[in-house]
Amino acid sequence: MKTLPIILAAAIMLMSLPALAGNSSPDPEGLMKEAHMAMFYAADDGISEVEMKIVNSKGKERVRQFTMIRLDIEEGGKQMYYTYFRKPHDVSRLTFMVHKLPDANDSRWIYVPSVDLIKRISSDDKGSSFVGSDFTYEDVSGRHWTEDTHSFVREDEYNGRAVYVIESKPNEKYKGFTSKITFIDRENHLVLREEYYTKGDTPARIFTAEKVETIDGIATSTFRKMENVKKNQYTTVEFSDIRYGCGVKESVFTERSLKNPPREYIK
Repeated sequence: MKTLPIILAAAIMLMSLPALAGNSSPDPEGLMKEAHMAMFYAADDGISEVEMKIVNSKGKERVRQFTMIRLDIEEGGKQMYYTYFRKPHDVSRLTFMVHKLPDANDSRWIYVPSVDLIKRISSDDKGSSFVGSDFTYEDVSGRHWTEDTHSFVREDEYNGRAVYVIESKPNEKYKGFTSKITFIDRENHLVLREEYYTKGDTPARIFTAEKVETIDGIATSTFRKMENVKKNQYTTVEFSDIRYGCGVKESVFTERSLKNPPREYIK
């Protein structure tokens, strides 16, 4: 009857396998993909009005108002952004355009009306400040999840929301950060917080989603903040009049439109 203990032991092992599988860590790359899709690919297109406030270390504010238009050509792939600035006077009529290409460097252009100049922004400048704010050019349209290697850190809670915490490191040398910690809402997959590290244990910048609303059935981060810890300053962006599924035309995203804004979307 020596076989009985062996059979019992095997049965116990088999019974424990589902539990072990259920306790395995979530896929970090899959989670970062879902977060990217939720933040930057909601619906097939979108238009919104944006107010940006740049607050320096002394509390002085600078305000920028602009319209942002987005079109997804391929879900999770090629995508286009167009931004038209209204205020203040020194940036009025300035336009910014991005063609996101996941398998290659993004193409970015900026039109400066004061000198009537269209400038191509090189891929090396994607970590530069976006119109003097604490957001970078890359922050505006998002960093594709395939550019980094991701590791699952833990499950946690942030501002009363259950979150996944992911650590990301660039696949290639990158000026923007050496590592990034992302807090992803487990329910709607939105990024609620990101900490960007360049060296040491103190983040150089911290992104937070200050307000989340449901627009046309889509969870949307409508008030966002980027704190520049090193400079002791921050920038907020508030989205309003958000519209999804507007039938935006691809013809909007051309160099011609940089000088001649599409009036059917920009009033």
